[in-house]
Amino acid sequence: MLSREVNITKRVVTLHGKRYCPVVFSGNGRIKQDTVLVDGREERHPEGAYYIDWRDNGRRIRQSVGKNAPDALSRKLRQAQILASKALGIAVLESSSNNALRGKRRPTAESVTTYLEEIRLSRTPATHSAYALALRNFTDCCQKGSLEEIERIDLLRYVSYLKNDLGLSDRTCHNRFEHLLTFLKAQSIRQLATKRDWPRYVQTEPESYDDEELKRFFEACTTEERVFFEFYLMTGFRKKEVTYTCWSDIDVKQGVVRVTAKPEYGFRPKDWEEREVPVPDKLVTSLKNWATTCNGSPFVFPTRNGTPRKHRTQLLDLCKEIAGRAGMDRDKFFLHKFRATFATNHLQAGVDLRTVQMWLGHKDLESTMRYLRPARGKAIREKVNNTFATA
Repeated sequence: MLSREVNITKRVVTLHGKRYCPVVFSGNGRIKQDTVLVDGREERHPEGAYYIDWRDNGRRIRQSVGKNAPDALSRKLRQAQILASKALGIAVLESSSNNALRGKRRPTAESVTTYLEEIRLSRTPATHSAYALALRNFTDCCQKGSLEEIERIDLLRYVSYLKNDLGLSDRTCHNRFEHLLTFLKAQSIRQLATKRDWPRYVQTEPESYDDEELKRFFEACTTEERVFFEFYLMTGFRKKEVTYTCWSDIDVKQGVVRVTAKPEYGFRPKDWEEREVPVPDKLVTSLKNWATTCNGSPFVFPTRNGTPRKHRTQLLDLCKEIAGRAGMDRDKFFLHKFRATFATNHLQAGVDLRTVQMWLGHKDLESTMRYLRPARGKAIREKVNNTFATA
């Protein structure tokens, strides 16, 4: 049996997580914008979208109706009229805005929720967090209740919202715009944006350490610190790849270190690609010596309890502390800079791009080419001076 009752709620964030909360009506019958009942108390919640719901043969049907309270009330009344007419056997010609009831339109909020759940199950927590933030920003500024209503102007307003209302950097705006378009593409919505619509940003050159900085840095290290940061520098591994490197990943005879999946610890390589990287004899010798001091843990650089070192902040703080000990600017030292130095030094030494791309685990060559930059330092200054010595 089809119920004639239509409820209206708003999905908001409460102390107990996201909930569908009843809206509050004023004395004139209108909905109080952004006001809901949470455990019987009125609370203001500007976030989230309004929903209407009703029952059909015991099955609840819930539909997103946007973020505007008057529009939500109008949709509720319209749906109540449709249900009443159907109960009397009267044929109803539904408008295009109500085609969602027949499955021809997809509610934006529900589509976002479903997509983010797919991301959560298939990607890393950091990736899920990035997409969740970008799509939340979009639903906060876009009033369209269904995906089919989204137009190019909504994308332009989204970029303006990110820049002017949230004050985000050009690079951050670009990244979130990219996440939004990836979501829309997954919903088979394409070609809404032109190349000119993309937020532009200045592509900064990757920073790398020079020889003098590395010399002073490693001189200030303890034995353990030296092996640890030499491993960062000479493998070009990402932070998580270093964290989950096991002794079984190191082949001292061949002089290679591998990145392999560790499903039992919830680790998989980025883009699901395992790889191996040749390392210099210097690092192989250091690792052999380091192996004699370890506590039997399968990990090369474990905590005292033998578990992986997961705390990125602590490792970053250690890197900066060593730089401080060496009398250098702490702000110029960070973990990813060792990976950039690995790439830059190999390319300047003549290793071809494709090989460095494979060692870094880059999916595309363009990412590797960013490290192909002019050499710097005293040696290059001498070459420049010699070039024009007779001028």
